Amino acid sequence: MFAWFRHVHGATMVDMLVYRAEGQAVVRGEDLYAMRLPGWDLPATYPPFAAMLFVPSTWFDVSTLRVLVMLLNYALLAAAVHLSLKLAGWPKRHRAAVVVLATGLGVWLEPVFTTFQYGQVNLGILCLVLWDLTRPDSHRLKGVGIGLATAIKITPGLFAVYLFLTGRVRAAFVSAGTFLAAGLIGWALLPDASYGFWTTYLWDPSRVGVTVLVDNQSLRGAVCRLLDVNDPGLVGVVASALVAVFGLGVAVLAGRSARVLRRADAWGAVCAALTALLVSPISWTHHWVWCIPLLALLAVEARTTARRVLFGVTAAVFLSHVMWAVPHRWGRGVAWYWQLPGAIYPPIAIAVLVVLGVRLYRARRQAVDAASGGALTLLTARLDRDPALTNRT
Repeated sequence: MFAWFRHVHGATMVDMLVYRAEGQAVVRGEDLYAMRLPGWDLPATYPPFAAMLFVPSTWFDVSTLRVLVMLLNYALLAAAVHLSLKLAGWPKRHRAAVVVLATGLGVWLEPVFTTFQYGQVNLGILCLVLWDLTRPDSHRLKGVGIGLATAIKITPGLFAVYLFLTGRVRAAFVSAGTFLAAGLIGWALLPDASYGFWTTYLWDPSRVGVTVLVDNQSLRGAVCRLLDVNDPGLVGVVASALVAVFGLGVAVLAGRSARVLRRADAWGAVCAALTALLVSPISWTHHWVWCIPLLALLAVEARTTARRVLFGVTAAVFLSHVMWAVPHRWGRGVAWYWQLPGAIYPPIAIAVLVVLGVRLYRARRQAVDAASGGALTLLTARLDRDPALTNRT
């Protein structure tokens, strides 16, 4: 049904075409960042190392490549669901059935749907990061997946910071080393492109797209649309900085709270992902495939009415595709009552961070109170056993 729906609505897989054009530029020795996809005028935006990985896409004609990329994304979606359930601590005996069911339903989540629609690499990035996060901290290769993901798309680098701040120092350095090695490979084989990317093109957000588009579900994009401007200036910088500090703080606190919070590291990782999506200048809707592990966590903890409602609301938001109902996707001049539907992902992400922050605060207060109560009980018992202590006190 999903394949038929995509066919009827004419999935362009335009990003796949950009990747293929990047691979062709590498094969032909052309200027990678001067390349523009014919008919779309879209440039290369990923590091040279990523462009080298796209070379195999040039081995197939476009029609065949569309089918292969769609099948690959199906497999990656199933892997992402499996790894998300593993991260969330879903019972093993039910995991296989849930993977099959969730993969079938997951294609209708808006970030997943648009990933298929554009032929994007988001599910691959998600799987690399989850592969790392679900391995034991003692594993010597923990960090390699995050390093490779960062070498392809930069933004997953925040997970290396998260690992470092939560005490997984070796994994953080493995991640940084993998990223550096991949960058050096790109520099050795594509020196001119590497120099241009790391000194110029990486710092030019206009190459990625227009910030104010409803496609952009970052905090900066939401502020642009709210203020009806193309550049939010100081307001956008301050808002992003505050959310970055708060979000990373909640993520690290969660990751360090295994004694008082179930699934602490899973919540920490998801909060780190949400923070990266919020503070990135541009987070297209298809970047929000992190809704998969978020929903897995909310589902496994949906044991009370309040948590079931939270899961239901979150699932409804990511299934709604509501931002595409905004009168026009260019973002400027949209009526006030379209602001929330047009920027629905940032409020959900901020709400998750706030709710978890409050939950952590309460859990830690209870732990402190319990420890204080235990110490007082112990002291009282000692006083009861030894009246002489009472006289000395």
